[in-house]
Amino acid sequence: MGDILHSLPAVTALRQAHPSWFIGWAIEPQWRGLFSAENSAPGTSAMPLVDQLHFIPAKKWAKNLLSPTTWSEISRARRSLEELDYDVAVDLQGAVRSAVFARWAHTGRVIGEEHPRELAAKFLFNQRVTTRGVHVIQQSLEVANAIASENLPMTLPLLPHDPAADAQAAQLPQPCVLLSPGAGWGAKRWPAERYGAVARSLADASYTVIINSGPAEDHLARAIVDSSYGAAKILPLDMAGLIAVTRRSALIIAGDTGPLHLACALNTPVVGIFGPTDPARNGPFHCRSRVLRHPESVRDHTRRTEPEAGLLTITPEAVTDAALELLQGTSE
Repeated sequence: MGDILHSLPAVTALRQAHPSWFIGWAIEPQWRGLFSAENSAPGTSAMPLVDQLHFIPAKKWAKNLLSPTTWSEISRARRSLEELDYDVAVDLQGAVRSAVFARWAHTGRVIGEEHPRELAAKFLFNQRVTTRGVHVIQQSLEVANAIASENLPMTLPLLPHDPAADAQAAQLPQPCVLLSPGAGWGAKRWPAERYGAVARSLADASYTVIINSGPAEDHLARAIVDSSYGAAKILPLDMAGLIAVTRRSALIIAGDTGPLHLACALNTPVVGIFGPTDPARNGPFHCRSRVLRHPESVRDHTRRTEPEAGLLTITPEAVTDAALELLQGTSE
């Protein structure tokens, strides 16, 4: 989710600069809600950014690589990319897997970074871009510039509107703060009990506090509810609901995770709680924010299960203070 959201500003800039271009995107199926609304309002596009989605369930394939069904799905996915006769493929993720999918389109140009996230990926590109930006959003814009040989402006992404989800979000008591405690791995995950303490403090200051959690994160949400003594409420959200609620929230509090990047994409203020990942590269960008990170935290993408030591030095009081500064408009 985060990789897609970091790429959206670049593709939105391309769409706005070249509205007649046909743009497709290869994604894991669970992220379709970032592009397409099931129910769009009359006169609006259900898919405002791209013309075609290609679903690549790579994680499912990896678990069943010897299955004939898997190979049949791979064959169909490759055909769907080839048949549209794309002129150029661009890899904004910088992984070997995404670079392979870019090659499946059989275009004359496959563009990627000179120094991608996974170095082996560069050998699958036939046009490499040397990027100078620090943040991944800046780097994606630089790669996208190579497609049309122009300097694209930083712009907020185009994300879909689902009228039903928007109507449900409009019923939330305001002002509302959204907590998103999950993360890709344990080292990035601030303890749920500390989110609960923050929720109590914000509820005492008359803010509605709700919790977003992914399918495998229900235990985190329940721990926040328990430690907040009921001050925080769980609100089940699909992708359309998460987008709608994030649009209406006064603030998002999260670690380095997809919902934090979604908030920035929607220009919603964020408090980012960072540990082993570098906020200069992956943190809030182009939105009002406060980032908390211990100066001795070291960039480390090892998938450890326990919270990183520096992350544990961040107190609920520090997070609450940062949240209130943003909510009350006293932060830069």
